[in-house]
Amino acid sequence: MKFIYKTLFLVLFIALISSCARTGRPDGGPKDELAPLFVTSNPPYKSINFSKKEVKLEFNEFIKLKNLNKQLVISPPLKNPLLVTPQGTASKSLKIEILDTLVANTTYIFNFGNAIEDNNESNKLEGFKYIFSTGTYIDSLKNSGFISDAFTNKHSKKTNILLYLIDSTFTDSIIYKQKPNYVTTALDTAKFNFTNLKKGKYLLLALEENSSDYIFNPKDDKIGFYSDTISLPKDSVTIKPIRLFKEIQTYSFRRAKEVFKGKIQFGYEGKIKDLKVKLLSKVSDSFKSISRFEIDKDTLNYWHTPIAVDSLNFIVSNATFLDTVTVRFRKSKIDSLNFKPSTMGTLHLRDTFFIKSNNPIIKIDTSKIVFIDKDTIRVKYSNYISKKENKIGFIFEKNQKERYQLKAFPGSYTDIYDIKNDTLNYNFKTIELEDYGKITIRIQNKDSKNLIIDLLSGKGNDEVIERRYISASETLVFNLLEPNTYKIRAIIDENNNKKWDTGNYLLKIQPENVIYFEEELKVRANYFLEGNIFNIISKE
Repeated sequence: MKFIYKTLFLVLFIALISSCARTGRPDGGPKDELAPLFVTSNPPYKSINFSKKEVKLEFNEFIKLKNLNKQLVISPPLKNPLLVTPQGTASKSLKIEILDTLVANTTYIFNFGNAIEDNNESNKLEGFKYIFSTGTYIDSLKNSGFISDAFTNKHSKKTNILLYLIDSTFTDSIIYKQKPNYVTTALDTAKFNFTNLKKGKYLLLALEENSSDYIFNPKDDKIGFYSDTISLPKDSVTIKPIRLFKEIQTYSFRRAKEVFKGKIQFGYEGKIKDLKVKLLSKVSDSFKSISRFEIDKDTLNYWHTPIAVDSLNFIVSNATFLDTVTVRFRKSKIDSLNFKPSTMGTLHLRDTFFIKSNNPIIKIDTSKIVFIDKDTIRVKYSNYISKKENKIGFIFEKNQKERYQLKAFPGSYTDIYDIKNDTLNYNFKTIELEDYGKITIRIQNKDSKNLIIDLLSGKGNDEVIERRYISASETLVFNLLEPNTYKIRAIIDENNNKKWDTGNYLLKIQPENVIYFEEELKVRANYFLEGNIFNIISKE
């Protein structure tokens, strides 16, 4: 009997110890999905006649801070950042130290965004703000609106939206040197909201910036501005969206340097209209040179035949700039000649086959080039050297479901350094017409605007597949399309220069309107998309 009691006592003791050792919620219990709650603060929330240097915030549970530097926004901005503690550890309270002298009769907002979350489940206390006034009342006016990228219509991860009070000291240049009166952010969204604003007239603009110093740096930042003055309390909502754009910088020459023997790079910034490079040094009649702008880079590449001198002098100029540049030679090695085909798989029926090279090709010997189909029958072709890029194009009649071989024997191509190619061997194929689809779309251009219509790849990079120019309502057909998702974009080309023009803040020029067709168009093989109508309505 004693044995039974001892055994029962031991079992109960083990169960009790096991129960006491468990922490957290019991298995199967409900998960905590509630955000932490703000309980109280000292000084109280929405205090007036505020004069303290320290604020303490209390919450109903242990909280932690996440991405505080990105989330916390102080409006109006302070010269010195707030000191918020603790960071890196959980606590039921936060202490805020204010290092600045606060402006009199001003409502301040410490917007924590989504930085505050509970310690266990990371439930966010969304959009938490601590508000107070150094005056006798809390300002209560509001303003809201939308932002987007002027060219892509997308919104960035973080955009700062700024309000500048228009008073006797205001000038348009204030945004280059002074912080705004109010600031808010748009995080992962197209909408912004201002609260607790003072009555008055304001300049409203947006900055997409890396530093978040609220000062416009045209070289690095995107800007968008509201064309009209914001008058509060009248304009509680901005009707027209703010469109962000990158200004084109004033042209400035950076430097010229030798990168290989016989190759010089001229670096520049800004608009390159009529940029010219002219050789000043005397050279022999056999001296040759080719200059080409590098795609998507602020660089002009200048290739020249090697010359036995230690430097060359140039004049670099455009319509408003002229300078003399000396390039000293130190390189001893010429860049070896390399080639790359535009495809080694499928050549689509709408595409041209190119061979790209790193050095400019100046001579082609077609007698050393063999171009055959799968039956080893010679293919009739013509080729050309591009004037804009280092590439050779092949024009020929492409047959469906055909295999091609292009073989270039040594000496087929000669570059500017008189270097010739080794043997090049490229194989590619075509597919059937039934493997492609077609898009037909009606462009309703009621105002007869000059339009640039782009068919874009829907792969995320918005690559232009085909471009058309129209100035009236028209039905467009895009044929021989690979199975894919496509988008259609319309650029309202106000000055009819066949390209999209960005804006300028000081000149009060908004960027040209870009409108996207509301639906993505999914093309399948042997499938025709018809009946779509694209109504072009200007945003301005």
